Amino acid sequence: MEDIHATYTIGKELGRGQFGVTHLCTHKTTGEQFACKTIAKRKLTSKEDVEDVTREVEIMYHLAGQANVVELKGAYEDKHSVHLVMELCAGGELFDRIVAQGHFTERAAASLEDSPLKATDFGLSVFFKQGEVFRDIVGSAYYIAPEVLKRKYGPEADIWSIGVMLYILLCGVPPFWAESERGIFNAILQGEIDFVSDPWPNISSGAKDLVKKMLNSDPNQRLTAFDVLNHPWIKEDGEAPDTPLDNTVLNRLKQFQAMNQFKKAALKVIAGCLSEEEIKGLKEMFKDMDSDNSGTITLEELEQGLAKQGTKLSEHEVKQLMEAADADGNGAIDYEEFITATVHMNRMDREEHLYTAFQFFDKDNSGYITKEELEQALKEKGMYDGQEIKDIISEADADNDGRINYDEFVAMIRKGDPEPNQKKRRDVFV
Repeated sequence: MEDIHATYTIGKELGRGQFGVTHLCTHKTTGEQFACKTIAKRKLTSKEDVEDVTREVEIMYHLAGQANVVELKGAYEDKHSVHLVMELCAGGELFDRIVAQGHFTERAAASLEDSPLKATDFGLSVFFKQGEVFRDIVGSAYYIAPEVLKRKYGPEADIWSIGVMLYILLCGVPPFWAESERGIFNAILQGEIDFVSDPWPNISSGAKDLVKKMLNSDPNQRLTAFDVLNHPWIKEDGEAPDTPLDNTVLNRLKQFQAMNQFKKAALKVIAGCLSEEEIKGLKEMFKDMDSDNSGTITLEELEQGLAKQGTKLSEHEVKQLMEAADADGNGAIDYEEFITATVHMNRMDREEHLYTAFQFFDKDNSGYITKEELEQALKEKGMYDGQEIKDIISEADADNDGRINYDEFVAMIRKGDPEPNQKKRRDVFV
């Protein structure tokens, strides 16, 4: 167990929910401020409650790097509580802005995803497997899809909920409402949507078309996320790109492609240190792509897996990604290689992980990585491609002494490789 109070100073209360209280917290070394959600263990009265919290942590780790998801900085546990330290969002809730403003202009609503909206609470979220059907009625009444009320639903229910949000953005009120929760549910099941009352007569046909298609009562006829992001109304201001949809894991693969063998090997060591919670989402993605359960992903499986996520790449581009992730060059990506290439860099950036990786290369514990040690380590990982070791060393050897100390090693790991600018990109993350 790691004591959160050793790293952070806990400040004023920011809010509270069913299981936890959120406080402002300040990093003792850097002075940076975060939000700390503290969940009392005594409130986790069942196995399901514990599983819900564990899954929330796993999902937030999996979504690291998404521009519109609050970033989980770390999870801590003591005798009485679980603490989730997250980035601090001081802008308030979107719904509060809608209430204050009445409704948004169409341009504002269409481009809102490019402003810094952050999803914060993943307590009801789950990892979805293709073909899986859910039966629990969960969520806030206004946003629940009709098939959820019928206890048989899948990811299409999320499009319905987003459609409700878009409707509210445009007119300021929910499409289905009543004095009671039962009344709201009945209205949802009837599916009658008001496009007559103000301000709808002044709203474009494109906006109405999108809302109608997102709020189609038949989930099989409802738009997919890909369809929504490519709807003419979303794209008509010219800001949405014409290029195929990208996704977070693909971007990480592209970053990994640009790294030298030394850094790839170091990240491979660090990936082996990561907890189950930190990589569960990627583990599920690997299993989904590994269609024949062989324990490796072939070129064909990678191409099919990316296509399932709405990503269209040329055969040449897929081959490039394959070669980048296939560290040992055997023509397939094994589990360790996949995790190494796709896990978000902030999971790799912990001091204890960095030190473990440095020790892997520093065979004689001298405090330095020599050319001989680097060559030996790369061969151990099956990653020595004949490249001049001195050239690899020189990239990180800031003081030009022909070897790499710990500070130089850390600087190499942390250097560059920023997540691509997501402001103008439309992500679909499956």
